[in-house]
Amino acid sequence: MSLLVDPVLVPATGEHRGVLVWRWGTPMSVLSSAPVGGGSGLAEWVLNIGVGSDYDRTDLSDHAGEVAADLGLRGTGVAMFTAVDLSRRQRCASGGVVVDATVGISHPTWAAGTLATEAPAAGGTINLVVQLPVGLDPAAAVNAVITATEAKTQALATRGVPGTGTATDAVTIVWPAEAAAERFAGPRSLWGTRIAQAVYQAVWAGAGPRG
Repeated sequence: MSLLVDPVLVPATGEHRGVLVWRWGTPMSVLSSAPVGGGSGLAEWVLNIGVGSDYDRTDLSDHAGEVAADLGLRGTGVAMFTAVDLSRRQRCASGGVVVDATVGISHPTWAAGTLATEAPAAGGTINLVVQLPVGLDPAAAVNAVITATEAKTQALATRGVPGTGTATDAVTIVWPAEAAAERFAGPRSLWGTRIAQAVYQAVWAGAGPRG
């Protein structure tokens, strides 16, 4: 039985403007750049928390903890934040890899731009949750993040977006903790190719014209 799950969209209540919730019945291995729960470890849930474009809280761990408590979540988890309308989530799959993306490109930036003149903006955030049905060894997990980021940037370039991403992008890679570990996840490896294709499709769709 696959451990990959669909996120549930919880309507806005209180301070947040909706939450996408991924919840597994067993702890999953994760590698994430999320501001709360990021790094390498185990997680039982992932949150993509909707906030306003004027969001200015700096106690992100406290805020994520409040949301998790309201949702009745226990154990360890990862939390990302975005001002993107969560109903615009894009889901794409390739060969067993499933990617969910919320794509905000109102404030794109170049990775090697003039950092002194560029400030993070909540409205421009691309958050990715990449689920794999196979395990990853530590090096492959890092490579999966790189592959996902390269595919995101390729999709933005194809859409004509003037930037490599935004200043607040986050990516979370998730896989079954007990699965046999793959050694490679670069863009020319089997699983890296699938990651790249699914991320590209999701970001390309999310960066399309807004109606």
